[in-house]
Amino acid sequence: MTITDAAAMLGAIAVLMFGMTTMTDGLEKFSSGHLEKILERLTSNVFKGVLLGAVVTGLMQSSTATTVMCVGFVNAGIMKLEQTVGIIMGANIGTTITAQLLSLGDISSDSLVFTMLKPTFLGSALAVLGILFYMFFNGGRKRFLGQILLGMGLLFLGMSSMESAMRPLQDSPAFQQMFASFSNPFLGVLVGALVTALLHSSAASVGILQALSATGAVSFKIAFPLIMGQNIGTCLTSLVSSVGASRNAKRTAALHLSFNIIGTLVFLVLLYGGNALFRFAFWESVMTRGSIANLHLCFNVACCITLLPFNKLLVRLVEHIVPGSAEEQELTVLDERFLATPSLALEKAHETVLQMGVFAKSNLVLAGELISHFDQKKLERLNETETAIDKLENMLDNYLVKLTGHPISTEDSIQVSELLHTLSDFERIGDYAVNVSECAVILHDRGISFSSQAQKELDGMCSAVNATVEKAITCYQTRQRSDAVQVEPLEEVVDLMADTLKNRHVERLKLGECTIELGTQFLELLINLERISDHCSNVALRILRQTSSKDDIIRIDSHTYIHDLHHGADREFDQLFANYRERYFVPIEIEKTEDTEQ
Repeated sequence: MTITDAAAMLGAIAVLMFGMTTMTDGLEKFSSGHLEKILERLTSNVFKGVLLGAVVTGLMQSSTATTVMCVGFVNAGIMKLEQTVGIIMGANIGTTITAQLLSLGDISSDSLVFTMLKPTFLGSALAVLGILFYMFFNGGRKRFLGQILLGMGLLFLGMSSMESAMRPLQDSPAFQQMFASFSNPFLGVLVGALVTALLHSSAASVGILQALSATGAVSFKIAFPLIMGQNIGTCLTSLVSSVGASRNAKRTAALHLSFNIIGTLVFLVLLYGGNALFRFAFWESVMTRGSIANLHLCFNVACCITLLPFNKLLVRLVEHIVPGSAEEQELTVLDERFLATPSLALEKAHETVLQMGVFAKSNLVLAGELISHFDQKKLERLNETETAIDKLENMLDNYLVKLTGHPISTEDSIQVSELLHTLSDFERIGDYAVNVSECAVILHDRGISFSSQAQKELDGMCSAVNATVEKAITCYQTRQRSDAVQVEPLEEVVDLMADTLKNRHVERLKLGECTIELGTQFLELLINLERISDHCSNVALRILRQTSSKDDIIRIDSHTYIHDLHHGADREFDQLFANYRERYFVPIEIEKTEDTEQ
C-alpha cells in the first residue's frame, strides 16, 4: 500500500466521519427537540423504552447522543434510573440502521432502480440535492433537511472512496496477517473498543469494517469480536459526560457500559464455546457489507432479548458499582449535556426561568404577610429563596452564553434574547419583594405599624399585585395569547390603585393622621409594588409579540399598542379592566367611604 493509498484511505474516513456528523447534527435540528421530549415523557415501562430508544437512535443515527441525553435527564431529575434501561438497550438496536444503509453497496442487479440505490450513485445524488437545499434556504426545516441529505450523501461517498482505497490491502501479506490476529476474541474486542472510542461512533466503526470487507479478509470469527468491542467503545462518551454529575447520572453511564460488557461476555462464551463443540460452518465464512450489517443487528437484538428480563438486576448491579444514596445529590436542571441540542437546552432554560418566577411570587406573598404579621422564620425563608433566585440567574446567564457558542437557528437566537429579558424581569420582581420585606423589618424593629385603614389598603394592593404576578407566570408558562392579554388591564388597575393610595396617604399626612416615618414606608411599599406590576407587563408583552401576526401593531410599536389600549381602542381590554377594577379597586373605595361616614 503506497503513501497515496494511505492518504486516500484517511481522507475517505474523514469524509465518512464528517458525513455522519453532519447528518446527525441535521437530524437533531430537524427534530427541534421533539425526539428528546418523547424520550423524556414516554418511558413508563421498559418495553416501551426499548422501542423508543431504537426509534429515536435510528432517527438521530447516534446511540451515544441518546445515552448522553439519558445521563442528562437523570442528572436533572427528569428521569429515574430505571427508566433508562430500556432506552439504552433500544439505542444499541437503533444504531444499526447506518450499517444497513451502507450495505446497499452489495446490490449487484443491473436494473436502473437497483443501480440508483448503490452508494456511489445514491451518495452523489443525495449530496447534490442536500447542498442545493442547504445553500438556497437561509433557515428553517428545509435547510436542516438539506444538511441531513448532504450528510447522508457524504456518508455513502466516503464509504465508496474508502473501499477503493482499501482494495490494495487485499494483496498485502502483512495486512492479512495483522487482520487474522483479530480472530483472538480478546484482542478483537479490545481493538473494536479502542477504534470506536477514538471515533466516538460505533456506526462509523462498523462502516469502516464494512469497507474493509472489500479486501476479502473479514471472516465471521474476525468480525464478531470487533463488533462486540465496538459496542463497548461507544460507552466512553457517556462515561465522560457523567463526570461531575449526580450519583444516579453516573449510574446511568455505568448501566450503559455494564449492559454492553455483560452482553459481550455472554455471547463470547456461547459462540466460542459452541464453535469448540460443534464447529460452526459459518465460522470461517467471508463477510460482506450486508452480512456485517446483519451480524451487527442480530447481535444487538439478541443482547436486548437476553438481558431485558434482568433489567431490575442491572439497576441493582450499577447501584453496587456506584454506591451511596442518590438523594444526597442536588438536582441540576441546567445540564450542559443538553447544549448539544439547542432546542432541548432552550426548553430546560425556559423551565428554569419559570422556576425563578415561581420563587419570586413566593417571596412576594411572604413579604406581604410580613407587613401585617412579622415572622422571623418567614423572613429567613424569603432570604433563602432570594439566594436561590440569584443562583438561578447566574446559572441561566452562563448557560445561555454557552448556548450561543453553539450553532443555533435565528428562531433559537430570538428565544435566547427573550429568555434573558424575562429572567431579568423575574429577578427584579424578586428584588422588589426583598425591598418590601425590608420595609417590614423597619416597621418591626422600630415598633411601629400602619393604621387599620392603611393596612387594608396595602392588603388590597398586595392582592392585586400578587394576581398580576400569577397571571404573568401563567402566560409565560402556557405562551397563550388568551393568558397574556389579562396582564396589562390588571397592571393598569394596580397603577390606578397606587396613584389613589398615594394621594390618600398625602391627605392623612396633612391632617396629622400619620407620621412622616410611617408615610415614608407606606409610599416606599407602593412604589415597589407598582414596579413589580410593570415587570409583569413586560413579560406579557413579549408573549403577545410572539403570538401575534407580523403586521400586528404590537410587533411594530409596543408603545403605540399600550397607548391605544389605555385609550379605548380595545373592547377586550376595557372589559377586563372593568372586571379587575370591580374586584380590586372598588373594595378600597367602599372602605374609604365607610370610614369617612363614620
